[in-house]
Amino acid sequence: MFVLVIGGGKVGYYLTKELIGAGHEVVLMEKDRTRADQITDEIGSIVIPHDGCEGSYLEEAGATRADVVAAVTGDDEDNLVICQMAKHHFDVPRTIARVNNPKNEELFRHLGVDEIVSPTRMILGSIEQDIPVPELLHLASLGGGELEIMEAHLQDGSPAIGRTPRDLDIPEGCSLFAVVRDGIATPLRVDSVFQEGDKVIAIGRMESGVLLHEQLIGEAVEIAEAKDDR
Repeated sequence: MFVLVIGGGKVGYYLTKELIGAGHEVVLMEKDRTRADQITDEIGSIVIPHDGCEGSYLEEAGATRADVVAAVTGDDEDNLVICQMAKHHFDVPRTIARVNNPKNEELFRHLGVDEIVSPTRMILGSIEQDIPVPELLHLASLGGGELEIMEAHLQDGSPAIGRTPRDLDIPEGCSLFAVVRDGIATPLRVDSVFQEGDKVIAIGRMESGVLLHEQLIGEAVEIAEAKDDR
């Protein structure tokens, strides 16, 4: 497989080394000449010291035959431009973009980037998993970002404790599909009785989060504002 990596920072550098080690053909583009020369000295002459946002340089790097273009610079705008050119001008089958600001994820999906990698989102998710607060946690996005997989941790005071899914007023377009109890995940039935400590897994649109919070955790907090600040 031929992979074109754009961005010679630490992410691009180690990604390139791992791909080479796995036997793939790789070309790395890094616009900073000094950094490009440094990487060339370490891993060989597969580095092109040009800006990946320039179509002519992408073509020179082999975009016309690339199986994958991975735009992993530290600039979201550059990564989006690179993926757009790769997809729509060079017909690259698969584009991968690093997204530093989670607020840009929806735009990247809307504009057709095949896969989005958000270090901020991944670290945030790991932190949220370990914080024992009565919050509705974002786990992942589905359907091009239109749907969210959410987790509600039922603690003392939750209005759902002792009730079943059919007793709750679940928002339209939202579904409760599993409960994690004592470390074991099981499908939810209409007669399943919620217990304190349960982690309820739901899927639905982002806007259903406030109503879902009210039903499973209690009076809604400013979820939307908390999401916007991420």
